[in-house]
Amino acid sequence: MAIKILVDSASDIDAAEADFLGIKMIPMVITFGNEQFMDGIDLTHRQFFEKLIETDVIPLTSQINQYRFNEAFQNMTANGDQVLCITMSAKLSGTFHCAQAAAKNFPNQVAVVDSKNVTIGERILVDYARQLVDKGLSLSAIVQELNIKKERIQLVALLDTLKYLRKGGRISAVTAIAGGLLNIKPVVSIIDGEVKMAGKAIGSKNGNNLLVQLINKKGGVDFTLPYATAYSGLNDTRLRKYIADSSALWQEHTDSLPIHMIGSTIGTHAGPEAIAVAFYCREGQGVNE
Repeated sequence: MAIKILVDSASDIDAAEADFLGIKMIPMVITFGNEQFMDGIDLTHRQFFEKLIETDVIPLTSQINQYRFNEAFQNMTANGDQVLCITMSAKLSGTFHCAQAAAKNFPNQVAVVDSKNVTIGERILVDYARQLVDKGLSLSAIVQELNIKKERIQLVALLDTLKYLRKGGRISAVTAIAGGLLNIKPVVSIIDGEVKMAGKAIGSKNGNNLLVQLINKKGGVDFTLPYATAYSGLNDTRLRKYIADSSALWQEHTDSLPIHMIGSTIGTHAGPEAIAVAFYCREGQGVNE
């Protein structure tokens, strides 16, 4: 009896990468006007940003309903295997609760974990779960360990513009216009499962410096556990510049940093040219503030 991992597309793990990693991905539905797409299946991350940049239509992301989870769990447990389902933060979507409701139909076969995160913050919890499965831990032991470790996950991101937060109704038009005139780069963080403003910087250079300060404030990176970086938009130039500028954080610990592309769930509100870092803070040093 094996333990299979199911993750939603808010982790920004697309179908092809999920197959490579040996896990399953269940996609969210993305709506652009009259068009609907399965996130990470028939709409790639790059295609999403091409549409986002080219149109004034605000895309909508639909939570994964109980029926779809039930169907996935049924298929994955058909041969007696167990399923570990990891979802985006319950405070950002009803997806977790739908998965939890569906799991009740599969007692002792399916366990659902709220990552309390999204995008690469969710991804590095999945990466750790894969390590635990490979070690041969039981499903209940894995769930217990993930629920402990997820409290140490830190996700910080630097946005290029306030435009998409305004389009999504997250801030007022006046605030967005003022921010554009001042070249303000907002920095956001996931705090207790919610997206919170962590600071504002004038210009990209100051924004990069603020990210470094926040990483240090949040306890520094535990390089014995998974970590990742990500970018939104059509190229990773800004992220690579940040990595070079913040090399003091990494150079003595790793030869390279994993780079991923942000998808639709966060990309809808962050817009292109955002960069993000996710990591587990060192034990006993984390702060979620």
